[in-house]
Amino acid sequence: MVISYDQEHNPSPVVPLDDDGREKRTGTFWTASAHIITAVIGSGVLSLAWAIAQLGWVAGTVILVTFAVITYYTSTLLADCYRSPNSDTGTRNYTYMGVVRAYLGGTQVQLCGLAQYVNLVGVTIGYTITASISLVAIGRANCYHDKGHSAKCSASPYQYMGAFGIVQIILSQIPSFHKLSFLSLIAALMSFSYASIGIGLAIASVASGKIGKTELTGTVIGVDVSASDKVWRSFQAIGDIAFSYAFTTILIEIQDTLRSSPPENKVMKKASLAGVSTTTVFYILCGCIGYATFGNSAPGDFLTDFGFYEPYWLVDFANACIALHLIGAYQVYAQPFFRFVENICKKKWPESNFINHEYSSKIPLLGKCRVNFFRLVWRTVYVILTTVVAMIFPFFNSILGLLGALSFCPLTVYFPVAMHIAQKKVKVFSPRWLALNLLVFVCLIVSSLAAVGSVVGLIQKVKTYQPFKKVD
Repeated sequence: MVISYDQEHNPSPVVPLDDDGREKRTGTFWTASAHIITAVIGSGVLSLAWAIAQLGWVAGTVILVTFAVITYYTSTLLADCYRSPNSDTGTRNYTYMGVVRAYLGGTQVQLCGLAQYVNLVGVTIGYTITASISLVAIGRANCYHDKGHSAKCSASPYQYMGAFGIVQIILSQIPSFHKLSFLSLIAALMSFSYASIGIGLAIASVASGKIGKTELTGTVIGVDVSASDKVWRSFQAIGDIAFSYAFTTILIEIQDTLRSSPPENKVMKKASLAGVSTTTVFYILCGCIGYATFGNSAPGDFLTDFGFYEPYWLVDFANACIALHLIGAYQVYAQPFFRFVENICKKKWPESNFINHEYSSKIPLLGKCRVNFFRLVWRTVYVILTTVVAMIFPFFNSILGLLGALSFCPLTVYFPVAMHIAQKKVKVFSPRWLALNLLVFVCLIVSSLAAVGSVVGLIQKVKTYQPFKKVD
């Protein structure tokens, strides 16, 4: 084990270091699994009943399982690329861009960075909006309980966005992804909680005889939707399912938190299997039981769209869990972008104390903390900007759907496949090479169709957009 010493050559160890000279990694299978579940099981799990309603029992279930398998498979390919050129003993690559640089190089590095970091920034804005919607739903649930389900219970989400932003300013001072394990464990627990509540309420509704009208092919043209709406919504539903599994944008950053023994790629593969398997179980339960409950008129979200009104206190608790989960998930997606910008600045201004120097300070209740003024200022500004964008564009989740469509194929499928081919030297036009490229082509079609569906949905949102409108 490598040990660093302070500048005065004090013989006592200061910080244990890893084989690459960085602070020793302490991540395990459990912390990696928590990061994955935090990233994957978002509040979107509660909208899968809507997705199944657009596609029907057969297509919806098959697509859910298919994308689970695809995501797990490509995540294993990417996990093997963390070290290069050998997956077990090669040189570490700390970021997704670093892995692409090691195996592919050229303009693909810039394309990877653009797709990854635009997606990460978009997710943090979307989470700000979603968290505020959940908090608004708590107040509305109480209002409906007191005044009746037909009462007009409107509320403004903007103060909640501001409060969410303040919390993120504080949490953003966590120095790096390596320090997020506790936050991710809490967030993962919250995701289990609200998903379980949604499933439980749906099961209770079915058990009481409240069953919606369902079809093998989902919504019926001429009855539930028009022909054009059926097409666009089906595209959007396929995209929602595909993107609901995507965590490869931060897989390398998660893997970089793992201790070196046992080998990081083996632990990451097990964590990916655990994360994707757990996610799939919840997705199938939420999607299928939710569809059975609401039928073809399934709401966009069980809880915030009030598929259930009672017991109102349980709906309140579930929405609070969503908000708490998104607090942690915001950091899981923001930390890689923070690190990216800070590394660029450190390389450009290596002599700047403002950027590079860290001060040790004792903070009441928190103990000894490291403070960097550049980190303090830059991350605070970032959170403020994402919060302001969320306030100005409350339909940003539709934009996020488009960003997800554009980034899904390259980040989840193309780059892992291309790097695997380069790493294993797969022969051109061999059966394996053809199969891998067929997978990329199919996912490219899915991304394209989902992008079209997202654009149509975005246009509809913009047409009805009213700035600073209360949520009804």
